[in-house]
Order: sequence, then C-alpha cells, then structure tokens
Amino acid sequence: MNNISRPQFSTRLENLLRNKGRLALLAATVRLRAPRPRGKPVILFNASTRLGDTSLNAGFSIVTAWALRMAGVPVVHFVCNAGMTRCVLGTDPDHPEQAMPCKVCVRHSRILTVGAASRFFAYHRDDSLAAMMEKLSVDELMRVMHENIPLGALVLPALRWRLRVHHLQDDEPTRLLFREFILSAWNVAQEFSRLLDETDPRAVLVFNGQFYPEAVARFLARRRGVRTVTHEVGLQPVSAYFTEGEATAYPIAIPESFEMNDEQNARLDAYLEKRFQGKFSMAGVQFWPEMKGLDEAFLKKAAAFKQIVPVFTNVIFDTSQPHSNVVFPDMFTWLDLVLEAVKANPDTLFVLRAHPDESRLGKAARESVAGWVARTGAASLPNLVFVASHEFISSYELIQRAKFVMIYNSTIGMEASIIGAPVLCAGKARFTQYPTVFFPETVPAYRKQLDAFLRADRIPVPTKFRRNARRFLYYQLFRTSLPFGESLEAAAPRGYVRVRPDALKRLRGDKSPAIRAVLDGILRGGDFLLEEK
Repeated sequence: MNNISRPQFSTRLENLLRNKGRLALLAATVRLRAPRPRGKPVILFNASTRLGDTSLNAGFSIVTAWALRMAGVPVVHFVCNAGMTRCVLGTDPDHPEQAMPCKVCVRHSRILTVGAASRFFAYHRDDSLAAMMEKLSVDELMRVMHENIPLGALVLPALRWRLRVHHLQDDEPTRLLFREFILSAWNVAQEFSRLLDETDPRAVLVFNGQFYPEAVARFLARRRGVRTVTHEVGLQPVSAYFTEGEATAYPIAIPESFEMNDEQNARLDAYLEKRFQGKFSMAGVQFWPEMKGLDEAFLKKAAAFKQIVPVFTNVIFDTSQPHSNVVFPDMFTWLDLVLEAVKANPDTLFVLRAHPDESRLGKAARESVAGWVARTGAASLPNLVFVASHEFISSYELIQRAKFVMIYNSTIGMEASIIGAPVLCAGKARFTQYPTVFFPETVPAYRKQLDAFLRADRIPVPTKFRRNARRFLYYQLFRTSLPFGESLEAAAPRGYVRVRPDALKRLRGDKSPAIRAVLDGILRGGDFLLEEK
C-alpha cells in the first residue's frame, strides 16, 4: 500500500468512494437542470490530469464543463478509453513495458462524464508507422513528422517529464516508450481530427497543452483556426489559470498604465510576508514544511569570503519545456558554466540550492542537481556550498546577504527582484516577459554579464525591475488565479480534490467571479481575469 497504514488506506478508500458517489449525483443533477443546449459545442480534453481520482486540474475541467452546460452551451468530452498504449501518468518509468492501469482510469472517466455528451476513443495501432520507427534512435524519434504533424516534438516534453530527465538515454527502454508515445499520439490525432470534423466546435479546452495527448489536440485545433484554451493550477490554493496561450508559460497582459495603489500594495505585502516564511502551497503541495535560518557554521564560513552568490536551480519539468531554454540548451549546460565561475572566483562563496521539489516522493527527478553535483565533484570545492532539496534553510536570508542572485527560471528570481536584489537569469521564466531581472540573450552575453557582476563593487538595479516584479506577482495572485475553492475542496493525497456538495449553486457567472471569468473567456474571447474588488 505504498507505506500507507491500513487505517489511512481505509480512510482514503472511504473518501474516494464518497467523492465518486457525490460526483455521480452532481453530474446527474446537472443533466436534469441544464437547459437545452444550443449552438456549437465546446470540446474538453484532459487525459493527463489523473488516473483513478480527481486531481486539481480534473476538478477545474469538470466544474467548467458543468458551468458551460448550465449556461446552455453544448459540451463534448473527448475521453480516453484505453486509447493509448502508454500515457503520461499511467506509464511506469522503471518498467515501460508494463500494461497500463486503464480500467481504473476509464471507470473514473465515466463517473466524471456521466450524463454528458462524450466521445470515448480506443486504440488502433498504425503498423506502418510502427515499422517506420522500429530502428530509429532517440534523436531521430525527436524529429518524427507524420502527416504534417510533428509527433516527435509534441511527445518530447511528456517523455522527459515521465522519465524525470532532460537528457534521454538512447537505450531500448527509452526508445520503446518514445515509440509508444508517438503511436499513441498519432491515434489521438486521428480520433480528435474526426471529432473536429463532426462537431465543428466553437472552442477547445485542454489541460496544460504540454503533455502529448493534449498537445496534439491543441496543435490540430489551432491549425484549423479553432479557439483553443489551456488551463493549469494557479498560484493561490485551489485556483486555476486559463489562457489562450501556453498555460505553463503563464502569458499575462498587464497594461503599462497599471500602477498598484495602497490597498493593492498592502494586499501583496501581506502575501509576501507569509511566503517569505515558507507559508504557501502550489498545486496542493507545501514545499516548505519548515524554514530554518542560516546557522552559525554557515555564517562563519561565509565571513571568510568577499561576497556571497546564491544559485537557485529548478525542477526538470519547468526547465525542460520548449519555451524555457532560449539561451542555454538546458539547465545542466548552464550549471557547467556556473562551475567554471566557481573555480575562477575563489574569493566568492557560491551557494548552490536544489529546488525543494526535486526529491518529492513519487516525482523525484532522475536527472537532478544533486546528481550533477555528485558527478562533477562541485561540493568538494572550498567556495561552494550545496544545499540539497530536503534542507529547508531560508532562501530569503541568502538573498538578503547576496551580492547578486543567479537563477535558471525559478520563481525565487521574481521574489529576489521584489526584495531589491540584482538577479541574473539564464532561462526564460514566467516573469521574464516583463523587465524584472537581468536576462542576457546569448551565452557569450551571459558570461560577460556574470564576470562583470563578480568584479563590480556595486550592481545598480533598474527601478523598473522591482515595479514590474510586483505588478506581475499581483496579477498572478489576484487577477489570473481563479478561485475554484467554492466548488472544490482539497483532499488526500496532496493535489487531489473533492467536489463540494453545494458546488452546483456556484456554477453561474452571477454567483461566482471565477465562473464568470471562465465563461466570458471561453465563450466571448475574454481575458480570464478576475475583476478587481
């Protein structure tokens, strides 16, 4: 039972069954109360959000579907019925040859979509495509194009996420999984194309847009000119983010004229006060069970150096997405450059911090910063301190003592800018769409900027960096994070939700600001922003 005690397992099973019963009852109620649907449908697809229970994103999708139906909009769920030989969540990365847990997943899908128009798709293997890929290397599989669909490129982010690596081994287990992902993606493409032909939808709503089933659907819908919306978890607890762009890139259009007033500044400062103490969660995960200050041993060591430079890394999925690596090919290439700087500047203490999520149970990175440190021997250097992912020392105390801060694309860079520290960024982040950090455009330019920062007596920071960082975080928190807590409540295990018994009372735009923003965005081309209070 995965180290779960028998009482815990019994409680979890009881909660799961109770939630499934509630879902079925609410879905049946929607079917009875929803007005007769009129007009073109909205297609919803979220095969990569869950298996046998309701995750946050699965919850966002089903509540949105109910709200659309209660508004008289026809909805069609595109649902996997063992339609992929290997999927993102069901694949065992240690044993990719093992069968998928399709029965439990399909059973839950039927509960989520009971009483709704649904297209369940099965798997039909394309033997000719399989034969064509049989002898291809991993690099060649990345470039597979079939019927003008870049299947290899669309599958790659999901493969890296499932294997928890950026650099893929060219071995048979990896090639096997790559081929099966591509064959499954092609099956999704054929089935989804038929659905587009038959329904001529007004819009398509998919989870994330990066995992291959939804990425294929998004690609096909956009190629036909169909409005396509993606969703992800928002920055607030039980909140969602919807956009016509790349949800994981978090595109936000902030008017240049927007200036925060006293009330908005106070609201943001109250949030930051808690965050700087580690009191926040993301996607149901509390990254900081505790936060410790810098101890005497560290302070004594630091006193022997001229300056301190913290180096903040990120997790594999956030650094392996195509839109992240615009300067360096990957985070580990950047770390190699950082190591050069460590060796060339013995008077500087570099503090290399692994992301707290790097070793999360069940999602631990296989190609990790800890592994890079072990491979390169970086921790043996006298002027480098490695802080592992399970060490909960305060990043904010490090920033306050830093000459400048180095990041790849972690959110800590935006927070450091808010604090007023100079931040040297190496990868495209959500907040780099606005001037918030120093972000050189090429590797030579980055190296030059790093050398200049290390030599400088003082590093002036443009005032616009702090202004833009505060504006961006405010929008992330209070305008784009749509609160679904009125319909969903957190449940065990972490990241999962239950639908509230009274959820149907909040499915109208005049009853819920979040539903109003979602319906306006999907149906009328709105911006998916909450109205200011």
